[in-house]
Amino acid sequence: MDKTASFTVGIVGATGAVGQELLALLLGRNFPLASLRLFASARSAGKVVECGGRKFTVEEAKPGVFADIDVAFFAVDGATTRALAPDAVKAGCLVIDKSSAYRMDPAVPLVIPEINPEGLRNHHGIIANPNCSTAVTLMALWPLHRQFGLKRYFAATYQSVSGTGADAIDELEAQVQAHAKSAPLTKKVYPYQIAFNAIPQVDSFGSDGYTGEETKMREESRRIMGLPDLKVSATCVRVPVVRAHSVAVNAEFERPVSVEAARAAIAAFGGAQLVDDPSKQVYPTPLDFSRQVKCGVGRIRVDSALDNGLSLWVSGDNLWKGAALNALQNAELMVREGWLRSKASR
Repeated sequence: MDKTASFTVGIVGATGAVGQELLALLLGRNFPLASLRLFASARSAGKVVECGGRKFTVEEAKPGVFADIDVAFFAVDGATTRALAPDAVKAGCLVIDKSSAYRMDPAVPLVIPEINPEGLRNHHGIIANPNCSTAVTLMALWPLHRQFGLKRYFAATYQSVSGTGADAIDELEAQVQAHAKSAPLTKKVYPYQIAFNAIPQVDSFGSDGYTGEETKMREESRRIMGLPDLKVSATCVRVPVVRAHSVAVNAEFERPVSVEAARAAIAAFGGAQLVDDPSKQVYPTPLDFSRQVKCGVGRIRVDSALDNGLSLWVSGDNLWKGAALNALQNAELMVREGWLRSKASR
């Protein structure tokens, strides 16, 4: 990374789960900061946030605050992004957005830096971050695609409650504690009890019976991998895990596959860690890959129902690679390549 450059950075949605992860990662990974400003809703304005021995006062996120910001990480919902991102871009600020607001906009690059970094050079002020389940899944599928040529894949996700937000984490913990006390279990965030349960709905259902999360996996995989005709069928499930998503993948390829070649491809890929020794019960779990930069891939085997198919399991942190870390890695790569310049140096 260019240590001679420094940037004024903003985090929009700094008090939320992803915003808090971004703050810690920006400080922990030593991004070249000239200054750092935190933004959130009006009700959070004035709140003091502490991280890494530093204190930050939260400002209201509103039009006009981006005049001095070089790059703003948006960790808010799509409606807020659409309301504020154009103002930031008009002020000459680069927006790296975690919401779904611009993911399908052909003028906005949707980027995982290990897969399609070229998109970072061809932006018009906004760079989109993929959905969390998509990002984790593609950390396993991309190196296999390069090796064998991906034709289609089926996915069943096991998604943690942190993907829904802090209230969902609180609800899971409260239900577990209530169960231990033989007390009534209450629910507000999810339509069903999440403790000791699995809910086969993430996002709302579309007319085709697929949820928004399942549709995102298909459409985003196509864009990021440059495979517009890729066939994808996903079932997304919320499970009582606090942090990190897991995905069971069955993939079919154009060329003959082998477990040995698949393991070698995963091991050589920068975004994944091979964790695959079934004889010793070695495979990834969400607990092991919470707060880990890479996603763990294991249970690799020849698929018994698909031609040239592989079955596998991947676990990865939805708040890191699925959101905050991927956004920051995009910015870090732009700094290293000289694609990101501060307003002061322009």
